[in-house]
Amino acid sequence: MKIAIDAFGGDNAPDEAVKGAVSAVSEYGITVVLTGDKDKINECFERLGASKNGIEIVHADGVIEIEDDPKLILKEKKDCSMGKALSLAASGEVDAMVSAGSTAALVMGGTLAVKRIKGVKRPAMAPILPGTDNKYILLDGGANLDCRPEMLKQFAVMGSIYMERILGVKNPRVGLLNVGAEEEKGREVEQEAYQVLKSSGLNFIGNIEGRDAALGAADVVVTDGFTGNIYLKTVEGMGSFMKTALKRLFFRNLGTKIAALITKKGINELTSTMDYRQTGGSPLLGTARPVIKAHGSSDALAFKNAIRQAKEFCEKGVIEEIERTLGEKNDD
Repeated sequence: MKIAIDAFGGDNAPDEAVKGAVSAVSEYGITVVLTGDKDKINECFERLGASKNGIEIVHADGVIEIEDDPKLILKEKKDCSMGKALSLAASGEVDAMVSAGSTAALVMGGTLAVKRIKGVKRPAMAPILPGTDNKYILLDGGANLDCRPEMLKQFAVMGSIYMERILGVKNPRVGLLNVGAEEEKGREVEQEAYQVLKSSGLNFIGNIEGRDAALGAADVVVTDGFTGNIYLKTVEGMGSFMKTALKRLFFRNLGTKIAALITKKGINELTSTMDYRQTGGSPLLGTARPVIKAHGSSDALAFKNAIRQAKEFCEKGVIEEIERTLGEKNDD
């Protein structure tokens, strides 16, 4: 199996991407294709003293920056590090691709270069988030700001398949993110989506509020990309706040430092649960080949786990199942 990595996407490129790729090759027995400036990547390997076993390098010119127009990934910057990784995935030269670069450009390239699964109206960014007793998937995390009810239904279908195939959740519970639990709550799109999801054949449990999602109310949380991105950034911000607050609390004085030592194992388990690096990245569900968006500040561990995520995505037939399920629903 070959997985392409945009070696120059993200805040810590290319060093952390290279280190993550080397770890993934060693641990998962795959081939990783690094895209980007070949001379700089080779210099990175020499500086780190890292092995190139199982690593291929494909030269690419330049990087698409966060502030760039995302459409450039299809034209002027199609040969940049991200564009080259997308091109390799689109042509089938690699089985999947990973990037920590511009989300907007990756969504644009994933949709129009790698292209959509047959029947998918819009791919959705689908971050995996920690709950009190479970992990849950959020769709859409920001790819589509405006959504129609039938799009939300497709998000629910794709999210349910991912949770079942990748995380082993049987008959995942689908919740519609809303301002209240009652059926009539929300804007017109939520009210209509409620009825569509109610008759979808999915395990739809109704509306859920934002606080309930983190408490394990659902396995698949469905919303439009505008609301979903605000929710996602709020969850990330609260996670950082909690880490900082706990550190201040436990290092306040000698007594709290002793308490920190006593509870160290539990604290480490909590922080590990909240650590995005353990998950790896967010799949762009609905593309014809796996596209994984790694966090912009990904380090080697995050890249390694994003590669693992892409590998599992390929092995467990998520795309084929989405295509089959949507085909059946379109025939109904």
